[in-house]
Formats: sequence, structure tokens, C-alpha cells
Amino acid sequence: MRYSPFKIFIYFVITLLVLLGTTLLTTSKTLDNGKVQEGFFIGDFHIKYPTFESFISDPSYDRSHIKSLDSIVSNIETLVKEVDQEKPESIATPIIPDFRKIDTSKVQRISYPDNRLAFIDRIRKNLQSDHCRIIHYGDSQLEGDRISGYLRNRFQGLYGGSGPGFIPIVQVYDQISANVTHSDNWTRHAYFDPTQKKFPHKKYGAYSSLSRFTEAYETIDSVLVESLETKNATITIGIPTKSHLLARTFTKIGLHYGNALVPATINIYNDDELILSDELIADGDYHKFSLNLTTTPSNLRIEIESKISPDFYGLTLDGNSGISLDNVAMRGSSGTIFAGTDANNFHEMYQQLQPKLLIFQYGGNSVPYLKDSLGVKEYASYLKNHINWVKRKSNNADVIFIGPSDMTTTDAGQMKTYPLLPYLNEVLEETCKENGFAFWSMYDAMGGKNSMQHWVDQGLAATDYTHFSPSGTKIISELFFMAMYLDLNTKK
Repeated sequence: MRYSPFKIFIYFVITLLVLLGTTLLTTSKTLDNGKVQEGFFIGDFHIKYPTFESFISDPSYDRSHIKSLDSIVSNIETLVKEVDQEKPESIATPIIPDFRKIDTSKVQRISYPDNRLAFIDRIRKNLQSDHCRIIHYGDSQLEGDRISGYLRNRFQGLYGGSGPGFIPIVQVYDQISANVTHSDNWTRHAYFDPTQKKFPHKKYGAYSSLSRFTEAYETIDSVLVESLETKNATITIGIPTKSHLLARTFTKIGLHYGNALVPATINIYNDDELILSDELIADGDYHKFSLNLTTTPSNLRIEIESKISPDFYGLTLDGNSGISLDNVAMRGSSGTIFAGTDANNFHEMYQQLQPKLLIFQYGGNSVPYLKDSLGVKEYASYLKNHINWVKRKSNNADVIFIGPSDMTTTDAGQMKTYPLLPYLNEVLEETCKENGFAFWSMYDAMGGKNSMQHWVDQGLAATDYTHFSPSGTKIISELFFMAMYLDLNTKK
């Protein structure tokens, strides 16, 4: 049989008409999580196929409400470049933000509980105090000191202070705010890492992770100790070259540890010159080994010797006064792990750290798994319990919660905001208000529904439609700082 071009054309036309006609027979239904399924449904059996309406509809959506932010984002990009180039002659000289080119009416403001003015006044007084530690907990959006590093530089430039704050001994991601390296025998153990077996003692400290340089033993007796060789481990602290200038100056070094059960010696060198030799306290409790210097060390080496390693919760590298801001990034965490750790150990470390402001930034890791509105409320309730647990370990530190960014998923062939994300944002804000926390909507600051696609198109977010790009990170950080600054400098 011969196939002429005309017959082939007719065949394709008929095929396309049949496929189009089939769309008239399909139906759609909305799932509990807000997503729409289209196709043929036979009991629990589902064949995906578009409906006629979705097939002929325009897949684009109105971005006018998002694009209206482009002007402010453009001006913030210029401001961010100016911040990066700042070279203050003295860390005691306040760097006053210049928002004259910014339309601050478009800035997403912070939502406060009923005692708004008192809440803001407490934060203002704490930031202006001799020393104010801020701990910024969050998920992978914070990795590499992202967001935290920019905020730290802004607050230290305005209220004084220096140093990068908390640095884990073993780092699993690039860290530009500090230059900390270690010998190869160190291992990292994070309570929030589901792939790791948890230590029965659950003593992971205020930063929910620890590092060791020997095996951990469930039981320790004299026979075991006698059979072991003494191990040596080192930590080297240099001056970072890529961080903000204020982070490169630190004179107060804290080595936080606990669970030391056998003798351990510590020797500290700067430029290979021994400057301190001591022993760690081997009583099993939490302790901070402090080193106070007159100038930033150029090349500090910490050597520790013991047959069984204590648990080391990390380093704090701070200035003599002003703002210290700790970045605590928990990849994969939804913020519901704190109350599972040892309460006394956490409390003891908090009494040493004395944080005055706690910033929590979670929700993104839960969004893809929320099935319905009940799941949203349950998650918000769990999260609230864990935040209150942490707050009770402090001396009544104030809490600001940063909600999740916009995140998109494929829905009926289109990239759309996860259906339950806007509702989660609303529930989190209401939960914060009921529990005396402040709340900042990162979702709304980006532009709200379907804004992530626009940020990706502008190069401000990664193509995973979840994380910000380096430039986008600075912009979202400046938006949050701007919201805080505007509140701290208003009396009403």
C-alpha cells in the first residue's frame, strides 16, 4: 500500500482530533492537599489525562503583583552591593542604613503579638546592650552562613560587635564566615540527621550537633581505659578572607564541650608558639573552655589529647562586646527535634550562651509532605511546642519566626505554589501570635503565590524552586533586616 503525503496528513489530523476529543470525556477532582488530578477514575485506579478546559487554557498566570516588587528589588540589589563594599574604619562606628531609594511601603513588615510595642522595645534594648547573642536556627536555607551572615554584618555594623559566632568543628558545607579546619580523625554527629544513630545520652548541646575524635563507648571502665592509646586531634583557626570584614575580628574564643569522662589535655598555639596549656574538666557535664585574647589570632592551633574524646559542641568566635549571631543550619529539619535532646545539657549551655533573641526559620521541609489542613495544624502545634521548649531554657529570650519561602510543584502540568503552603503560612502566623512570638512572612516578602517562578527567572533563586541563589539570599536577608530596622526606629 502506498501512503501519499495527503493520506499521512489526514491520518495525523484524525489522530489529533481523537486525542482532543478524549479530553471531553475526562474529569478532575481536588485532593485533600489541594492538588488537582485529571483523567479517568475507576475506583482507586487512575489514568492521567488532561481535561478539555485545562488543555486549552493559558498556562501562564498573572505576575503583576509579583513584578510590582521588581523596582524595590532592583534598588535593594544596589544597596546590597554598597553593603558588601563597606569598609568601616572602626567597628565602634555605627553604619546607618540608607533607605532613601527604597519604597519602604512595599516592604513586608513583621507581625507581632498583642504586646507589639513592648516586644520591639525589649529587642531594641537587648541589641543596644553590652553584649547580645542571637541564635538563628533553620533548615538548609541557612547552610554556609547564608542569610545569617548578612544579618550578622548588618546588626554588627549598626550596634557593634564582631566575629562569626558559632562554628562547628566538623563542617559539612562550605563556610565562608570562618576559616576552621581540623585533623582527619574528627567525626560529626547531628541529632537532626535521620541517617545517623543517636547517642543514648541525647546530649547534643544548644546547637544540636557534636564532634568527636575517637570512638564513643556505651560503658567505660578502668580495664577499657588501660587498653586504649592516647589520641591526638587538632583544630586550626585562621582569619577568613571571603567573609564580611566584621566577621574577621574575634578575640573571645569559646570551645564548648561535655561528656568528658577521662583526662584530656589541651594545648593552644598561635603561630606555633605555645600560649596556653590546661586540662579539660572530666566530670561528664557541659563546660566552656575560654580563651580571651587582645587581638585576633593569625593562626591558632588547638591540640587535644585523650584516650576517649569528649563531645565537642563547637566553637564560638566573638568580639569583646556588641552583637554575636550564631548560624545553626539543620539540613532536612522541620524544627521539631529540640525537645528530644537532653533538657539539662541544653539548659546548661544556654545559661552560658545567654541568648537574648532566638530566630527560627522552618517549614520548607514539611511543605511537600502536608496532606491536608489537619496536617498543617498538627505540624504548627508540634513546632510551637519545640520553640517553647527552647525558649524555656533561656532567660526569657524573645522569638522571631521566619516562615517558609514560596515553593513550587508540578500541578496538572504547570509549576504552581504547593497548595497548602499559603494556609501553612497563615496558621504559622496565628500560632506565633497566640504564643507571644513575632512572625515574618518570607512567602509574602517574595510576592506571595507563584512568586518562586519569578525569582528563578530573575536569577534570584535556584532551579530547584526552593533555595535562593547567592544574590537572592542577600536580597531576602536585606528585606528581613529592613523590616526589623523600620520597627526598631519607630515609636508607634
